[in-house]
Amino acid sequence: MYTHHKNTVTAGKPVSEAKKAIVMLHGRGASAEDIISLKRHLDLENMAIFAPNASSHSWYPYSFMAPVSQNQPALDSALAVIGEVVAEIEASGIESENIYFAGFSQGACLTLEYTARNARRYGGIIALTGGLVGQQLAEENYTGDFAGTPVFISTGDPDPHVPVSRVKESIATLERLNAFVTYAIYPGRPHTISAEEIEFVNKQILKV
Repeated sequence: MYTHHKNTVTAGKPVSEAKKAIVMLHGRGASAEDIISLKRHLDLENMAIFAPNASSHSWYPYSFMAPVSQNQPALDSALAVIGEVVAEIEASGIESENIYFAGFSQGACLTLEYTARNARRYGGIIALTGGLVGQQLAEENYTGDFAGTPVFISTGDPDPHVPVSRVKESIATLERLNAFVTYAIYPGRPHTISAEEIEFVNKQILKV
């Protein structure tokens, strides 16, 4: 299908001066610039911001609930790009406990999938309308220890892409890996990011 190349947009503080960094992952049909524009609302003042761009504005071709094989090799390629961005941040001297992740929709699913496959103590994980990837969750892929990393997951009820049942399954997996998970289900909310979520994330996940 498509391979992603590391085509990362940076914003915020230069990584050489920042003590914290955030990896931001856009949704299907969007771009790095779109997700970076959330910095007007999220408290990212002192962070180095890294936002990779998906090839053709999509991280993988089908629904995140499709069999994983249908989303390959795009999914593995996307996970590899995130790994490269994280390695670059760490090489600049920022430890994983000061690395944050945020994504919306397809980007939220990817955020959860990458961090659950590489669980360790991160600064915080923000999955705005997302869940772990696959027709069924392949629990054997999810290893490591989040060591209390705060995670926020949301969806609407109903949401056209992210069912509440998958959010709940994802929470169980993340908690098994010792994440501190908070979630919000918004009745009747369209597939978008709400002011309540932003406010909550600023207070609970990005609080300095």
